[in-house]
Amino acid sequence: MSDCCSGSAKGLSKNHPCPICSQPCKPISVKTILHHIKAPWLWQETQQDYFFCDSTACDLVYFGADNSLIKRSELREYISIKNKTEQATLCYCFAISYADARSNPEIKRFVEDKTKNKSCACEVRNPSGKCCLKDFPK
Repeated sequence: MSDCCSGSAKGLSKNHPCPICSQPCKPISVKTILHHIKAPWLWQETQQDYFFCDSTACDLVYFGADNSLIKRSELREYISIKNKTEQATLCYCFAISYADARSNPEIKRFVEDKTKNKSCACEVRNPSGKCCLKDFPK
């Protein structure tokens, strides 16, 4: 698989608790954040680690090690990871919903093939910065 499916991004620190819900959160790259916030030119990026909170009960999406916060309302688009419905986006690279994936097993094979060929853009397209393959229905 391509680097997007190989685990956490290179050079990022380990998990960090969310300052709102205390759930352990995975590191996220600045590149991912820049592609999801409404006005990236206004964001005050600093030299620190950033994290992604995937808790559905928490309004926080990204935060810095200094507890700087980026909430759902500050993002350009709906983050389906925070509200997993059948119509929510599962694969951001190819706009595949959970319902699409459940109704057609060929879709997962398509995504696997595109990922192997490095035709995905998970780090940028997926708000979590991670590959979606692990989230596909079994």
